[in-house]
Amino acid sequence: MKFQIEDVTVYFPYDHIYPEQYSYMIELKRALDAKGHCLLEMPTGTGKTIALLSLITSYSLSKPQSPIKLIYCTRTVHEMEKTLAELKLLHNYQIKHLGPQARILAIGLSSRKNLCVNPTVLAAENRDSVDAGCRKLTASWVRAMAAENPNVPTCQFFENYEKAASAAVLPPGVYTLQDLRAFGKEKGWCPYFLARHMVQFANVVVYSYQYLLDPKVAGIISKEMQKESVVIFDEAHNIDNVCIEALSVSVRRQTLEGATRNLNRISHEIDRFKATDASRLRAEYNRLVEGLALRGNLPITDNWLSNPALPDDILKEAVPGNIRRAEHFLHVLRRLVQYLRGRLETENVEKESPVGFVASISSHAGIDQKALKFCYDRLHSLMLTLEITDTDEFLHIQTICDFATLVGTYGRGFSIIIEPFDERMPHIPDPVLQLSCHDASLAIKPVFDRFQSVVITSGTLSPIDLYPRLLNFHPVVSRSFTMSLTRDCICPMVLTRGSDQLPVSTKFDMRSDPGVVRNYGKLLLEMVSVVPDGIVCFFVSYSYMDGIINTWNDTGILKEIMQHKLVFIETQDVVETTLALDNYRRACDCGRGAVFFSVARGKVAEGIDFDRHYGRLVIMFGVPFQYTLSKILMARLEYLRDTFQIKEGDFLTFDALRQAAQCVGRVIRSKADYGMMIFADKRYSRHDKRSKLPSWILSHLRDANLNLSTDMALHIAREFLRKMAQPYDKTGGGDRKTLLSQEDLEKMGDGTMHEMEY
Repeated sequence: MKFQIEDVTVYFPYDHIYPEQYSYMIELKRALDAKGHCLLEMPTGTGKTIALLSLITSYSLSKPQSPIKLIYCTRTVHEMEKTLAELKLLHNYQIKHLGPQARILAIGLSSRKNLCVNPTVLAAENRDSVDAGCRKLTASWVRAMAAENPNVPTCQFFENYEKAASAAVLPPGVYTLQDLRAFGKEKGWCPYFLARHMVQFANVVVYSYQYLLDPKVAGIISKEMQKESVVIFDEAHNIDNVCIEALSVSVRRQTLEGATRNLNRISHEIDRFKATDASRLRAEYNRLVEGLALRGNLPITDNWLSNPALPDDILKEAVPGNIRRAEHFLHVLRRLVQYLRGRLETENVEKESPVGFVASISSHAGIDQKALKFCYDRLHSLMLTLEITDTDEFLHIQTICDFATLVGTYGRGFSIIIEPFDERMPHIPDPVLQLSCHDASLAIKPVFDRFQSVVITSGTLSPIDLYPRLLNFHPVVSRSFTMSLTRDCICPMVLTRGSDQLPVSTKFDMRSDPGVVRNYGKLLLEMVSVVPDGIVCFFVSYSYMDGIINTWNDTGILKEIMQHKLVFIETQDVVETTLALDNYRRACDCGRGAVFFSVARGKVAEGIDFDRHYGRLVIMFGVPFQYTLSKILMARLEYLRDTFQIKEGDFLTFDALRQAAQCVGRVIRSKADYGMMIFADKRYSRHDKRSKLPSWILSHLRDANLNLSTDMALHIAREFLRKMAQPYDKTGGGDRKTLLSQEDLEKMGDGTMHEMEY
C-alpha cells in the first residue's frame, strides 16, 4: 500500500498497517524534519523494522535533491540478516511502483569471518585468527614480495579485486552477507574489501553497534560517512552498556605474560632489521620526527585497528622524543608491563582515578602522560615497519597499549580498579586490573554530534526519561507506543506468595529459604499441568538456577515436572545451549511440550524468540538485579549520582526491570500470538518497581492480578487459555481497528488520525 504522511508518499510493502506503525512513522518523520535525535519505544512484534525502513527510504525518495543515508545498527548478525531481508521486500515493492528511479544500494557489513570466501583463511577458528590469516596474504609487503617471488602465497580474490580497480563496484540492489559472498565468488573478487569500499556509496548500510561506538573500529570504517545520515540503533535498551564496554579494558596476569612474549619477539625482529635493513628503522624515526599522521594513505589491507580514544581526543602532534626510536619504545613498554605486574601483586581491592594512576606510573616507572597517550599509535607504526602479519599473536601487547592510551587521555569518567580475586570465589587468586568507563555518553557523543538524526528504539525503553540523562543528549521526540489488540492476548500476573501463603522472593536473605524454593517448584509444577506446549523460566543468575534445580531434584519436584513436560537448561557453553534450544523446539513441535530454564542477562534472554507454541508462558523467578557488591558497579553508581544526579536505587531498579521486561517480552512476537507472563516475586507488587515496566505490559496488568498466590494464578491461567481458544476477528471489529487498509487511512484523513494519536 502507499499513503501520504504530510509531504511524503510512504511505500509500505504489505496490504495492511497497524495503527501504532502509522503513529510511529509520524513521530519519526517529525524527528527527521527537525534534524534531531529521537527515542521511540514500540512493543515487540508490531513491525518496528519495516516501519523504520519504509518511512526513511520513502523520505529519501521524496527529497531527491538531498538524499539521506541510512545507517542501521543491529546487535547480532542474525538481526542484520532479518533487517536486510525486510529491506529486500520493500525495495522490490518500491521498484514495482516507481521503476528504476527507486533503485538503491544496501549492504550489510560484518567481520572478515562472516564475509571471507578464501577457504585457507576461513579454516581458522576465531575472528582474530581469520583477520591475521587475511593480512598474511594481503599486506602490501607480502604482495610486493609475491611480485618478485611467485611462490609467496597471496589471496586470489583480493588480487582480482585490485586488478579490477575502479571497475570493482556493486550494482544497485540489496545485499545480505550471503549475497555478498555469492557475488564475490561469481566475480572472483574479495567480498569483504568490496563491501568496505562500497560502504561510502551505499544508500543503506546495516552493521553492528561496534562499528559506530567502538573508536578502534569506527576510526577505520565509519569515518567516511556523511553528516546527512540517519543512524538507527535497534533493540537499543542496553546501549549504555555497549558504550561503556567500548572504552573499558581489563588486564590480567595472562595478558602481562603474553605482552612480555610479544616484546621479546618484537625485540628479535628489531635486531634482525638492524642487521639486514637498518634504513627502514631510520626512515620510520625520521617520519615520527616530522610528526606525520601515521594514518596517512595506508593501503587498505595494512590498516589495523584505529586509536582506542575518541577522534576529538587524539593528539595532532609529533610523537614524543623518548619513544621515537624503536628500542627506546620497547624499554618504555617493558617498564610499563613491569609496573602493572607489581600493581597486580596486591592483597586488597584498590580503586584509583586515572590522574592518580598516571602520577604513580610517572614516579615509579618514569613514563610520562604524553608517552602513554602515544603508545597505541607508536605500536601500530612499529608493527607496520617490522612487517608483522600475524596480528592475532600480538593481542596482549595491543591490550596493554590500549590501556595506556586511554589512561593517558581521559581524566574523568573512568576509574582503575584492582581486585586480587573474584569475590564470589575468594579462595582462587585471579588478580585483575580494570580500567572501567562509567560514562556511557563519552562513546556515543561523537555519533550525536556528527549525524543529523539518531534514532534509539526498542521494545523496552522504560522509563524513557532516564536514557537522555544516561547518554547526555536532548531528543526532539520521545514517545512510548502501546499495542493495539483485537483481544487481550497478553496476560501478565504478579505472584507474591505460594499456595501456603508464604511470600516468595529472591531477596538475598530469602532466596535460599526452603519455603521459597518449594513454592517456586510447586508453581512450575502446577503450571506444566495446565499450560500446553512450551514454558520458559528465567532465573536471576546461573548460580541461583543451579542451586534451585539441585534442590528440586533432591525433593522429587523435578521428577514430577518431567512427567508432564521435558526439561532443557541453558548453560554457559554456547554449543550446549544451542543443542538444548533445538531439542526444546522439537519437543514443542511434536506436541510433547517442554520447559526451558534460562538466565536473565544471558544469551537466550537477549536474542532468542519464543513465539507461537514455543512460549505460551514465561515465568520470571525473582528480580534480576546486578551483583550489587561488584566494585565496578559501585564506582559507576557513584559517578552517576555525582554527575547526572541519578540515585543508586533508581538506576539499579531501572536496570533490573529492563532485563525482566526483555525476558518476558520474548513470548509475544506478533499480534496473532498469545502468552502469559508471571512475575514471581513479592517485590513486583510495589508500585515503584512495577511502574518501570514498559507501558504495553502495564496496560494489560489488571489490579486483580497484582497480588496472587499459586492457586489463584492457576485459575487465571485456565480462564485465559480457554478464552484464547475461541475464534476471533483478526482485523478488529467496531471501534477497535487493529489493521488499517489503504482506504481506512484515506478515510481517516488528518483530523481523525490526530484524535487517535493524542
